[in-house]
Amino acid sequence: MADHFAAFSFVDRITDLEPGVRARGLFAVPGDLPAFPSCLGAEAVGQLAAWVAMARVSFRGRPIAALANETRFHRDVAPGETLELGVEIESCDDDAVAYAGWARSGGAVVIELVDCLGPMLPVEEFDSPSALAERFLLLRGPGAPPGRFRGVAAPRVVAGESVPGERAAATLHVPEAAPFFADHFPRRPVFPATLLLDAQIRLAMQVARETKQWPAGTAPAPVRMTHVKMRSFIPPGAIVEIGAQTAGTGKIMLSAHANGKSVATARLEFAPRARA
Repeated sequence: MADHFAAFSFVDRITDLEPGVRARGLFAVPGDLPAFPSCLGAEAVGQLAAWVAMARVSFRGRPIAALANETRFHRDVAPGETLELGVEIESCDDDAVAYAGWARSGGAVVIELVDCLGPMLPVEEFDSPSALAERFLLLRGPGAPPGRFRGVAAPRVVAGESVPGERAAATLHVPEAAPFFADHFPRRPVFPATLLLDAQIRLAMQVARETKQWPAGTAPAPVRMTHVKMRSFIPPGAIVEIGAQTAGTGKIMLSAHANGKSVATARLEFAPRARA
């Protein structure tokens, strides 16, 4: 399976490990990508925490759809940069992993995850335990060859009803097939929560720009996301209704529904940044 550990994997090497306690790692963002969304930086931190957690429980379980109390966006990541990843594990057992983490580039923090909780589910439902254990040994040794990630095609998003500067809605069409499903996950394909969040952030950016509350020469930039909750898995081919609605100055509530049920919620905060 050529896309396994390539199409949606963001840890090249685990450079330092205190089992079940902390880890440091690296991911080189390929320089030929058109962009590298901030949500994928958060995914990289979460994946490093997942490797630590899976090794801790001898690959019996893996954390799925972590709940992040707070994510701080410091700046965008450009193709060609190398992310230095770090996680600190608060607790880890067969039920859940609690952790915090960050990604740095050029010595500066680009994204932080605070107070995260990942429920542990049986590994064999999602991937091969032996393949994961073998991959972990590679990451702890010479590391995986860089440049495996080829980018992710954005899912089709159809604009819906909106009130400029107040709210916007759209319909996200999850593809029936995509390379990242071979990595997320081989035995049970699931649409990555970070790709859903990326689409929601883009919708929220539209609303934020339309509020016209920003000083001259600046534009709104996401700086903080709180109360992220994933309530259910999103399978291939799903149709997801996403929404963004203002909730006070510089704050927008995010929502996602499928089959009439809530699948994800979060709150996103914006601040003005100088236009490039």
